[in-house]
Amino acid sequence: MKNELIKIGNRSKKAFSFELNSKKKNKVLKDYCNLIEKNKKIIIYQNKKDVYKAQKEKLKKNLINRLILNEKKIFDIINSIKAIIKIKDPTNVTLEKWKRPNGLSISKVTIPIGIIGIIYESRPNVTSDIASLCFKSGNPVILKGGKEAFHSNKILSKLFRNSLKKNKIDKNFVQFISSKNRKVVNFLLTKMNKYIDVIIPRGGKSLVKKVQILSNLPTIGHLEGICHTFVDKDANLKIAQKIVLNAKLRNTAICGATETILIHEKILKKSCNLILKNLEDHGCKIIGDQKIRKFYKGKIFKANNKDWSKEYLSPTVSVKSVKDLEEAINHINKFGTMHTDSIITNNKITAKKFLIKVNSSIAMHNTSTQFADGGEFGFGGEVGISTNKLPPRGPVGLNQLVSYKYQVISNGKTRK
Repeated sequence: MKNELIKIGNRSKKAFSFELNSKKKNKVLKDYCNLIEKNKKIIIYQNKKDVYKAQKEKLKKNLINRLILNEKKIFDIINSIKAIIKIKDPTNVTLEKWKRPNGLSISKVTIPIGIIGIIYESRPNVTSDIASLCFKSGNPVILKGGKEAFHSNKILSKLFRNSLKKNKIDKNFVQFISSKNRKVVNFLLTKMNKYIDVIIPRGGKSLVKKVQILSNLPTIGHLEGICHTFVDKDANLKIAQKIVLNAKLRNTAICGATETILIHEKILKKSCNLILKNLEDHGCKIIGDQKIRKFYKGKIFKANNKDWSKEYLSPTVSVKSVKDLEEAINHINKFGTMHTDSIITNNKITAKKFLIKVNSSIAMHNTSTQFADGGEFGFGGEVGISTNKLPPRGPVGLNQLVSYKYQVISNGKTRK
């Protein structure tokens, strides 16, 4: 295992030295789209092996839903890659340029980060998204997918390597670790610092926590998505009803799903039943504090302090009353995970205060938290959402997968 991983690292380093231009990159991605389209029956067949095994092992329904590939999801994968093709190459871009009195001409120019290691679970579309984003941004990638999607990940990564080979580019720009040995992840995190420049975990809380604790490499990612929607006293309740329903139930399995609803106490009487009954009618379990239970006439369960820290990833939501904007912000900053939080209000001053004061990497106004996605931001997909205080932050797409260097030019100047 150790020797094979070191070989993978060395192959990535060799691939990194390969010179690429935008035209070559886009040609590879176009050919990858064509290969996915031509081989979709094979992809679905391989995916069915993973789904069957997951069902046999009684994985949670939301995890199985993430795992499934069908014609629509494959169509979405292809469209995501096509969106990446349309985005301008983020490398070798001059961000700033200036001249100094000392005669130096200085430019700040974007460069690839380096070799990226991705450790991820369940969703096979992550393989195609990340391989495409990393390749377009000039970063070789080492993929370590979860055992749940082994066959799906393997075929999608193989097709990318086929596209690279077809275009006479080192196929080791994208490598897939096929070993199911549990020690692989530990070795990647602790012994591969000579070969990997950054690690990006994509998956559940336990995986991300393990990566953050063990890794001696820089990491980009988020631990969990405890997202909030705050319904302010100046909210349009019809808009609030629509947004809350979407934010919670459009897809409960994604990290951008709202897990806690905060409602201003001045509108509890007129808002509780309108907003919460709509959720209950669509199959959502409601857990509320004392004031919410007093006003809501439907089925509701008693909340305790632990409920404000739960990422349900299911049709369950915690609901709390707050006396004002400050209490809403304080609650979010205490119990949130700096992921995505939204305010629903017609008061622009209140909205502005909220957007500034919440610690979220994505702060929203009159918007569903489900928009916390690189594709929706126009990034052509994402490798994940970063809640780090240091950049990159928020959806990490193509333009966030670069670093920069300073290029300094003179006509032979020396320093006095």
